[in-house]
Amino acid sequence: MYKIKILNFEKKYLLDELIKIFLRPDQYVLTEEEEMDVDLVFNEENFSEKRTIYRQIYDKLSVLTGKQPEWGILTGIRPVKLCGELYENLQDVDLTLRKDVDLTLRILKEEYYISEEKAQLIMDTYLHQKDFCGMAPEKSAGIYIGIPFCPTRCVYCSFASNQVPDIEITKYLTALHKEIEYTGRRMKECGLTAETIYIGGGTPTTLSARQLAELIKQIKDSFDLSQLKEFTIEAGRPDTITEEKLAVIQSAGIERISINPQSMKQHTLDLIGRSHKPEDITKAFALAKKHHFQSINADVIAGLPEENAEDFLETLRELLSLAPENITVHCLAVKRASRLKDIDKDFHYKQAEIVAEMLGKGRKILEEAGYIPYYMYRQKHMAGAFENTGYCKKGKDCIYNIRIMDEHQTIIALGAGGITKVYFPAENRLERVPNVTNYQEYINRIDEMLDRKEKNLFMEV
Repeated sequence: MYKIKILNFEKKYLLDELIKIFLRPDQYVLTEEEEMDVDLVFNEENFSEKRTIYRQIYDKLSVLTGKQPEWGILTGIRPVKLCGELYENLQDVDLTLRKDVDLTLRILKEEYYISEEKAQLIMDTYLHQKDFCGMAPEKSAGIYIGIPFCPTRCVYCSFASNQVPDIEITKYLTALHKEIEYTGRRMKECGLTAETIYIGGGTPTTLSARQLAELIKQIKDSFDLSQLKEFTIEAGRPDTITEEKLAVIQSAGIERISINPQSMKQHTLDLIGRSHKPEDITKAFALAKKHHFQSINADVIAGLPEENAEDFLETLRELLSLAPENITVHCLAVKRASRLKDIDKDFHYKQAEIVAEMLGKGRKILEEAGYIPYYMYRQKHMAGAFENTGYCKKGKDCIYNIRIMDEHQTIIALGAGGITKVYFPAENRLERVPNVTNYQEYINRIDEMLDRKEKNLFMEV
């Protein structure tokens, strides 16, 4: 057990996130005791810049553990956003594109300790986003609508995901329809238009075909869709996909859906609590292709229990044979709210090497198949402290995914667990306006949720 002391820095939890990348929580303790013997002391020098403290922690713990995390001193979830801010600040000084790219890469590597590969990855991703969709239109917003229900709960899941009878879903939808109607009306009155709409979960296709049809109708009746560029709905679990539901979605003009296998190995699906079979994924894709959706996304996870690199690569190969327009590669994250945390709290630490192999070989396979990395984010407690990456075929980027990670547009979130983020461009600042996570509390307190939006969103824009 290492005893670690951090001096002259108030928000020690920020630095602790970097320490956790090197050491498991049971391997060290942060102490402030004056007389206690300690093994490591950070920031005795009282550095004026936080980044310097991070580099000191990285240097000392790298020597101690032999680890050299590829993301360097970064603990934040939006590395592409950081890259963009560095690049744009340089653009204010020098308008020579190549020089700005090279200098941004140098800063990422030398000041943030990011590896050559990861630095180039986020630079390429940022420039691709800039070229594809640029800045968000003025007075536009992304709309997120959450359906917090699933047929079963996966072992790694930390989201709002409930298994409930239909009567509970009906009550939830009544409250959700009220929030949609109110939000759409107030957006019109404030001159806000929807650039994107994203129905996520949970699993939205847990709803019946009739419930889906009524939800989509409420959305279309409530919002000004004249400037809408993209409408996405997560179908997600293949065991919730039917011909009737896909027909409802397609007939409403929604052109983007997700079908998420996570793995194409039956043993893995059984272990993680998925109730579908690999062949169900194939059938769901066949149904979706029949309805001519413009874009199908498929999520996979690197680092799942008992999978080796070849299992992961075989999942990718099988997916490529189904030709989805988007493939999102997640790294397993062991969150506090997941059942996997109770089973093995250190699971993600044990997966670092195998996940590195999965990501490296997987990226090569995807790029050879014509997929481009178009958005990316990181999470706490990820296997190997790596990243989640969205890949797409040319021109099939999901604008909503780019905007929510870029954080230069207001995202209005409806439903239980939704967190609205109000963007103030003049100050380059975000303010969070959360809904309660528990779906029953959401139903009971729906008027309070509307009042929160009124005071903290609509009275501010």
